[in-house]
Amino acid sequence: MSKSDTFKIAIIGVAIALNIVGAFVAFNLRIPIYLDSIGTVFISFLLGPYFGIITGFFSSIVSGLTFDIYSLWFSPVQICTGLILGVMFKKKLLEGWKILFAVFFATIFISSVGATLTAFIFGGFTSSGSSYIIILLRKLGLGPILSVFLVQFITDYFDKLIAVLFVGKVIKLLKYNKKIVL
Repeated sequence: MSKSDTFKIAIIGVAIALNIVGAFVAFNLRIPIYLDSIGTVFISFLLGPYFGIITGFFSSIVSGLTFDIYSLWFSPVQICTGLILGVMFKKKLLEGWKILFAVFFATIFISSVGATLTAFIFGGFTSSGSSYIIILLRKLGLGPILSVFLVQFITDYFDKLIAVLFVGKVIKLLKYNKKIVL
């Protein structure tokens, strides 16, 4: 195993841990964003979409087996996140003001997967804090599917935007550090 392979495995492990810690915090505080994809976005930007997919998948497995069984079902969301945002980063679509629009379009696809899982497998309610917003919208008269899709899109947008902005800053800091080769 080369130093490069060892570095990749180690940094993927750190990213998986970052996803799990973020998900654990969001899960326990019941906040309406997920914080479970910061590591996936980081690896997608640093190593590419393929490694982002791997990171997201294993994060969902570990979270699902340790504290949030729902995470197992949402691995397709992590896979989409790693793939779509990794490709967008490589194509330089996540720079400047373009970030807002690029994340918006990425979220359309990512949240469609999450909303479909939430609505049709779980009836709109999961362990996420966003379930409280779904309950509120349903009490206000919105249908169950519309409530889920609306909440999923809004929460995913802000969740992914936070991840992309944070990871973008970290990547810039790493590139300025001459000791770390990216």
